[in-house]
Amino acid sequence: MTTNADYLPILIQFVFVAVFIAVMLALSHYIGPRRSSKNKDASFECGIAQHGNARIPFSVKYFLVAILFVLFDVEVIFLYPWAVNFREMGMDGFWKMMMFMGLLLIGFFYVIKKGALEWE
Repeated sequence: MTTNADYLPILIQFVFVAVFIAVMLALSHYIGPRRSSKNKDASFECGIAQHGNARIPFSVKYFLVAILFVLFDVEVIFLYPWAVNFREMGMDGFWKMMMFMGLLLIGFFYVIKKGALEWE
C-alpha cells in the first residue's frame, strides 16, 4: 500500500525546484546588466548585414511535413517494446501489432495520396 507520505519527497523536490527557479529569475533580473543600444538590439547573422525583415512567412507544407514526421516517428517507436517482448506476447501480441502496422500504413498511404509530402 502506498500512502500520501510516500509522495512527500517528490512534493518537497517540486517545491525546492520551483523556489530555486523563482530565486534565480529574480536574481538575474535585479543583478544582471541592463544596457541596451541600437547595435546590441540589432539581429546578428554571422557578420552578414541584414536585408529586410527576418520574419518572412514559411510555407504551410514545411510545418505539415514536420508534424507528419513527428507523428509517424512516434508511432514507429512503439515497435521497439513490441520487438523486445515479442515472445512473451505470443500470437495475440503479433496480431495486435499487425493491426497497428496496418493502420499506420493506411494513414501513410492516405498522406501520400493527398500529396502532403510533395514539395511543389
